[in-house]
Amino acid sequence: MSSKHEILNALKLSALTNHPMPSIDVAPRVEDLVGQFETNLKTVAGTLHREGGLAALQAKVDELLAQGLQVISLVEGITANRDVPPTAHELRDIDYAVIPGDIGVAENGAIWVNNKNLGHRVTPFICENLILALPTNKIVPNMHQAAKDITLASGEFGVFIAGPSKTADIEQALVVGAHGACSLNVYLL
Repeated sequence: MSSKHEILNALKLSALTNHPMPSIDVAPRVEDLVGQFETNLKTVAGTLHREGGLAALQAKVDELLAQGLQVISLVEGITANRDVPPTAHELRDIDYAVIPGDIGVAENGAIWVNNKNLGHRVTPFICENLILALPTNKIVPNMHQAAKDITLASGEFGVFIAGPSKTADIEQALVVGAHGACSLNVYLL
């Protein structure tokens, strides 16, 4: 028997027996989900806009358009100056992307987005700034609840977005926007 097989057999003999996963039965905090969401979104450098819904969001987009910025909107009812291009490469000069969020998580300020609402998978990462529109009734207390509510068909893509892109890998200096959007604004609908 080779030394490789001896090592593998020894590992099999020392393997732990399987144990069932523990049951996590912690009651989530359900009071003031929007307040929890706002606090935690702020912690990850995002900004929540509670009032005004679609009208406030359209007013913000109109303000951005008046500044000559390139804005793409994938939210029904919000008019921007760019359409979804045929290829993702044509998104390289987008200043703001307005995208619908599917689920908000109060415990950490993360928002789940699905590729059905993105146009291109790269949209929330290639734009300079990101605006997410989230229905207030889609805020859940924690990731356990969010995981129960998420479905992905084969080949679909989804991601939790928590604040703008940031990294502190290099010399422990925080860099915002290194791998994606430089800012995140969330408008409640």
